[in-house]
Amino acid sequence: MKIRMVIFLQACLCTFIFLFIAKKILHPPTVDHGTQESTQESPPPPQRQSVTLRDATYTYHLEYPWFLYEYPYLQNYHCSVLLSPQSELTQDPPEPLLLLAIKSNPWSTNRRSALRQTWAREGMTEGYRVRPIFLMAQVDSVGYMSVVERESEEYKDILQWDFMEDHHNLSLKERCFLEWLHFKMPHVAYVFKGDDDEFVNPAALVRYIKEYGTPRSLHGAVQHHSIVLRYSKYRVSESLFSNNKYPYFLSGGGFLLPGAAVPLLYRASQEIPVFPLDDVYLGFLILASNLTLRDEKRFYVWGLRFDACRFQEALVVHDIDMENLTTMWREVQEAKCEPTSVAIK
Repeated sequence: MKIRMVIFLQACLCTFIFLFIAKKILHPPTVDHGTQESTQESPPPPQRQSVTLRDATYTYHLEYPWFLYEYPYLQNYHCSVLLSPQSELTQDPPEPLLLLAIKSNPWSTNRRSALRQTWAREGMTEGYRVRPIFLMAQVDSVGYMSVVERESEEYKDILQWDFMEDHHNLSLKERCFLEWLHFKMPHVAYVFKGDDDEFVNPAALVRYIKEYGTPRSLHGAVQHHSIVLRYSKYRVSESLFSNNKYPYFLSGGGFLLPGAAVPLLYRASQEIPVFPLDDVYLGFLILASNLTLRDEKRFYVWGLRFDACRFQEALVVHDIDMENLTTMWREVQEAKCEPTSVAIK
C-alpha cells in the first residue's frame, strides 16, 4: 500500500511538470484550415477532478491524477472543429428531429457513399425529420483529407475535429460531440449514434421512440458489469482503474439518446476524467448524470443473418457487408411483412 501511495504522489508531482512540456507538443499553434472553428466562442474550461461513482452493486474511483499521467491528451484536448455540417442542420425544424450521428473516418469514403444512398439521408418519417451527420477526426494523408473536404462541400453532413483518428481518441469523439450538441443543437429530439458499417432502420427507430422514449433514458444493447481487460487494445491498467468490473454501459455499436439528456451528459463530461474507452466513458457519464438505461434486443450490435422481414423490425444491425448494403436496403423496403416498415420519403 505504501509503495502504491509513493508512486501515486510521484505521479501527481511529475504530472504538472510533464503537462507544461506536453502542452507545447500536444497542443501546437492552431493551423488555419479556413473552415476551422471552436464549438463556441468562449467555452468554459473543464473542471475535471477525481470522482467516486456508485451503482447498486459497485463503487468506482476515478483518480484524476492517474488519468492526467497516462492519458494527458484526452483530459486537455480543446474541441476544435475543422469542418462543420450545413448551417440549416443547427436550425430548429418545425418537426421533432432525429439526428443520425455516424462515427466514420476519412478513409471510409465508400462506406459513406453506400450509407448516403440508403439509410443515412435526410427525409421525413412518421412525423420526424431525420438527418445524418458523420463524425470524423484527422489522418496523416493529404489525399484523404482533401476527399473529406470535397464531401463536406457537396453533402454538408460532416463534423470533423482536429485530433487524430485513434482508438483511444474515440472518447474525444464522444466528448466533443456532446459539446457540439449542447451548444449547437439544443433543439434535437433524439440522437442515434452508431458506426459506418451498419444497417439502421430510421422508421423503426421513430416507432420505438414513440413507444419507449423518455427524457432520462438511453436505449441500446446494455453491457452488464463487463470485465475490465488488462490486455489487447481494450487494456486498462490497474493504476488507472483498479476495479475488475465496469458500470453498465451501452455497446458503442449503436444506441439512442434523448436530446433532453445532452445537457446532463455534457456537464458530467466537464467534471469527470475522460476514460480511454468510449463506450465505457459514456457509461460513466450516464452514471454521473443519474440517467437510466433500457436494454433492447433489436439493437443487433453483434450482427444478424439477413432476412428482409427481420431487418424491417431491427433498429440497427452491426457488421454489415457494405458491398451488399444497397441491395439489402432495397429488399427490406420492398418486402411485404407484418407490420410493414415505413421508408424515408
